[in-house]
Amino acid sequence: MTNDPHSHDHGHAHGHDHDDHAAITSDERPGYYAVMEMAVRELLIDKGYITANEIRHQIEVLDSRTPALGAAVVAHAWTDPAFKARLLADGRRGCEELGITFYDDTQLIVLENTEQVHNLIVCTLCSCYPRPVLGLPPDWYKLKPYRARAVIEPRKVLAEFGTIIPDDVEVRVSDSTAVVRYLVLPLRPEGTEGWSEEQLAALVTRDAMIGVIPVTLDKEAA
Repeated sequence: MTNDPHSHDHGHAHGHDHDDHAAITSDERPGYYAVMEMAVRELLIDKGYITANEIRHQIEVLDSRTPALGAAVVAHAWTDPAFKARLLADGRRGCEELGITFYDDTQLIVLENTEQVHNLIVCTLCSCYPRPVLGLPPDWYKLKPYRARAVIEPRKVLAEFGTIIPDDVEVRVSDSTAVVRYLVLPLRPEGTEGWSEEQLAALVTRDAMIGVIPVTLDKEAA
């Protein structure tokens, strides 16, 4: 197992959702960090550094990102060797080739699973994650047990997801930071020769692009 040497300086963005007819109010008393966020946001708006519409637009951008974007990238890499080489050389630029925009300065490193190496992604300090291509992280990704154990005992963690890695396969754990994020390029499942990119993308899940499970062939789609 190897760990990424990058340092940690984490940053975050958060999206919100509400019911169609729910009042935009809350009876719950805001916590310390919520109060600080509101104060800084209102100060920035008052000073003219940002507008309420710009904040709303950014939230809409965040909400529009889903694992389907990453799945399309994976499927294209599986079917186009030249694109796959460019994607592995520069993940962000490869995604941008497919029209996926990045709304921050983070870099994206794409890690290829092979018959000899299995990659697993974690953020040991918080929840840094490739949001431009996967959307919001799952709750378990942010929990302390996963963040700690994925580095210490990755094979046991993978086994709890139902993924058994043979002893002769190396497990590499990459630790995300505020400036460097990772995306796993899973192994293409056997039996998908001749499939279209749309068919292949339908097999690719969020968890496979984090590295906790492999991509498996949907028998009904065969």
